[in-house]
Amino acid sequence: MPEATPPWWRDAVFYQVYVRSFADSDGDGIGDLRGIRGRLGYLELLGVDALWLTPFYRSPMADHGYDVEDPRSVDPVFGDLEAFDELVADAHARGIRVTIDLVPNHTSRAHPWFTEALAARPGSAARDRYVFRDGLGVTGDTPPNNWVSAYGEPAWTRLPDGQWYLHLFAPDQPDLNWVNADVRADLERTLRFWLDRGVDGFRIDVAHGMAKPPGLPDMDLRANPLSGAEHFDPRFDNDGVHEIHQMIRKVLDTYAGTMAVGEIWVTDHRRLAKYLRPDELHLAFNFRLVLTHFDADAMRASIDHSLAVATAAVAPATWTLSNHDVWRQVSRYGGGAQGVRRARAMTLVELALPGAVYLYNGEELGLPNVDIPVEAMADPRAWTSGPQHSRDGARVPLPWEGDAPPFGFSRNEKTWLPMPPEWSALTVEAQLEDTTSTLSLYREALELRHEHPAFSGDELQWYGAPAGCFAFRREPGGLICVLNTSATPIALPPGELLLASVELVDGKLPPDAAAWLV
Repeated sequence: MPEATPPWWRDAVFYQVYVRSFADSDGDGIGDLRGIRGRLGYLELLGVDALWLTPFYRSPMADHGYDVEDPRSVDPVFGDLEAFDELVADAHARGIRVTIDLVPNHTSRAHPWFTEALAARPGSAARDRYVFRDGLGVTGDTPPNNWVSAYGEPAWTRLPDGQWYLHLFAPDQPDLNWVNADVRADLERTLRFWLDRGVDGFRIDVAHGMAKPPGLPDMDLRANPLSGAEHFDPRFDNDGVHEIHQMIRKVLDTYAGTMAVGEIWVTDHRRLAKYLRPDELHLAFNFRLVLTHFDADAMRASIDHSLAVATAAVAPATWTLSNHDVWRQVSRYGGGAQGVRRARAMTLVELALPGAVYLYNGEELGLPNVDIPVEAMADPRAWTSGPQHSRDGARVPLPWEGDAPPFGFSRNEKTWLPMPPEWSALTVEAQLEDTTSTLSLYREALELRHEHPAFSGDELQWYGAPAGCFAFRREPGGLICVLNTSATPIALPPGELLLASVELVDGKLPPDAAAWLV
């Protein structure tokens, strides 16, 4: 009996499109769906398998689309349903699948349900779709518990009638009550709406949220999403969340070839593996590499931990080095020429690993974070947690061509975030024909990953390596990946060189570099 073909997503390379910042087709300075459609040729040339589109639904844009007013619509700033359908059709014609963001933990304050809830009485059916509670104390002027939002403020906002509502993020993003049947039914309706339009899957925002524990007990105020079980944090990773993912999976299983990946900030590998059980998510982001500094021993430990999750779950690992919520890796690894070298090296490490990979738009150009003036910041976290916590620096529009802003991103010089003039050397146009560019490195690496037989197998065999370095071999394919984070060049293991992140020096791998061999 012939072996079943592995599902497409198992080792796919996904490309995250931050819709506001990819390409602007109508000249308003904000990226849109037709802009993405007009650049599909570039994405095909790059060699990615699938797209992840950030939210493009109708929204007041208090959190740039993660505050959804209508999850079965397109906000006019991004286009309309016709533009979405055309984008999906054209992407599929080029062999590129399309996945979209799903935001099930909360809605916008402008959602019709929340408008209805505000007008309704305490204890009403309208309020039961959200998490409303009376306050503590004689007058109820103390929040129902001590929970803190992800933006550092109290997670409760009081209404004039005295009740409080929960928001694990901004006050503009009230949390839904997932015990409520209306909430579950509406999500299924949303899933089927987009699946019927041809989407290939979903990235589930805050996939470790949604379920809230009975009684809403106080949290340990030392807790954060990365502290794991060290500090009690009932806001996230409640066991009830798994029933929600099982419901989502039942819907997906009625549409052939579709998938879901979860944004899950859970560090305990046993708890993270639960999300990947056969009746739950297909993939789960493991953010260990994002959180690890540029050190071979630390990177090896992060890789081992991530593979342990995959092994425990009997599911593929899911790797990423960046997204719209974290610093770009060039800046994270030190910035300047050193940051670029290290980011290029880590690209080869990531693409050599077994499993699925998520790239973030612009990383293939070697873009750094941008210092955004306070007066130009658009991230709500800049105003609640302070400008130093703004994520805008990693969200600046992409430079396509030309010598000055807006670099072909838009016809409008006033883009939604300002673009730095020094990016003229980093445009797609400037890098396409330069065989030494970061873009060329990505293109060659992705082509090898897709076509070379050495990139097969889910097992890693670690080699002995000098201090500050590591080397592993993919089994049974045979690919060897070497990373040098030390201060001196190192000899490479025996084998034919496939690709290096920088030129070798006298046959040796320089510092801040990686190489592939077979």
